[in-house]
Amino acid sequence: MIRKFVLALMLAASCGSATVWAQDEAPAAATEAPAAEAAAPAETPAAEAAPAAEEAAPAEAAAEEAAPTLDSGDTAWMLTATAIVLLMTIPGLALFYSGLVRSKNVLSVMMQCFAICSVITVLWTVYGYSLVFDTTGMEKGVINFASFFGGFSKAFLAGVGTDSLTLTIPEAVFFTFQCTFAIITPALIVGAFAERMKFSAMLVFMVLWFTFCYAPMAHMVWSGDGGLAWDWGVLDFAGGTVVHINAGIAGLVAALVLGKRKGYGTVAMPPHNVGYALVGASLLWVGWFGFNAGSAVAANGTAGMAMAVTQIATATAAVGWMLVEWIVHKKPSVLGIISGAVAGLVAITPAAGTCGPKGALVIGLAAGVICFFAATSLKKALGYDDSLDVFGVHGVGGIIGAILTGVFAAPSLGGFGTVGTAEGVSIGAQVLIQIKGVLLTVVWTGIGSFILLKIVGMIFGLRVTPDSEEEGLDITQHGERGYIL
Repeated sequence: MIRKFVLALMLAASCGSATVWAQDEAPAAATEAPAAEAAAPAETPAAEAAPAAEEAAPAEAAAEEAAPTLDSGDTAWMLTATAIVLLMTIPGLALFYSGLVRSKNVLSVMMQCFAICSVITVLWTVYGYSLVFDTTGMEKGVINFASFFGGFSKAFLAGVGTDSLTLTIPEAVFFTFQCTFAIITPALIVGAFAERMKFSAMLVFMVLWFTFCYAPMAHMVWSGDGGLAWDWGVLDFAGGTVVHINAGIAGLVAALVLGKRKGYGTVAMPPHNVGYALVGASLLWVGWFGFNAGSAVAANGTAGMAMAVTQIATATAAVGWMLVEWIVHKKPSVLGIISGAVAGLVAITPAAGTCGPKGALVIGLAAGVICFFAATSLKKALGYDDSLDVFGVHGVGGIIGAILTGVFAAPSLGGFGTVGTAEGVSIGAQVLIQIKGVLLTVVWTGIGSFILLKIVGMIFGLRVTPDSEEEGLDITQHGERGYIL
């Protein structure tokens, strides 16, 4: 069933790319003549062979000089960035989510975050890193199986040693940095089904979701020439599609498949400890500097600007959410301002490497205001129980950021990309490419998550019993209490 699903999506993506191929065919034909002309002088006189041989030696020397070398400054920064991105999940996200649930479920979400961190690390080592970054069979402009999934040449970190480099840092550091992204993405989904999913079913679902949703999306966006979204030209510096839209859509699907919590809409379910949530959100804010600035994979100007725009967008979104909530609900809340900050962090993620301060202000304000209404009015109107607003903040915020990345990458709007210049495409064209990337993510993870949840539900069952839900998952799933008073 899963293979049919993958093949169907490949066919759909191929159809969606027909216009791109059509545009590429004419230039390809036009380049055949120069290629033929270049081939004509291949038969050189013997007298010219000696100078050509003499020129080969300097060319080989130049190639050796161009080979990547380890940079201690870049390596030191990426070691630091990796550590603080891990801090985002444990304890950042664990504290944030545990403060937002009821006291009888505080340990359950902490356990889910910690267990996901551990399980995904093992999977990332065994095959995940390879599925994402193995480029075997990939070819720019050609859509094949390798456009969606990497191979297994790097399984168990084959070929990765102490002297292996990715750009100017040890590949082992790059492996661990990317592992922290693979950890936090499924952990984000936990907030959508909090307080009602079996721990065993959650683990099985996360293993499958990581394999069939996260890994292929990361491969399509970040693996380089031949990756489906990469070839489209989708801009995603640090994970707007791969992390946030991916997790947000999966969370929405999970909330719909599992159904509402017992008593939802009739029983008050306020956060039991907003202080925990504030501490968790603060750790997320700090860790996000590693998330975004670390995605430059160097200690350079791009990393510095990514850090700056992350701070600007986050603060602007927090202020925007606070002001709108103040106007609508008459009081600004701690829960509101930290939710706004997270929305800003989410929205700036795909744009962090290409937008400037002005773009960060707009992206942050848009995220704070729109995500407020998504997490309140939209959620209420549609009636779904996304427990901790994973879709309203990460899904919607990710979509906002992904689309606006196509606007504010333009140098004319203070950005640092090639959008709107002779080297790139127009702002309108880039926005369409960004929307295409959003739709790819929504379709891939939406359908994939639904199928995987149904499979897990049929085999293991997804929900705890009503009595277990009433008593709380801390006791019924883990045999512990968060508080003994």
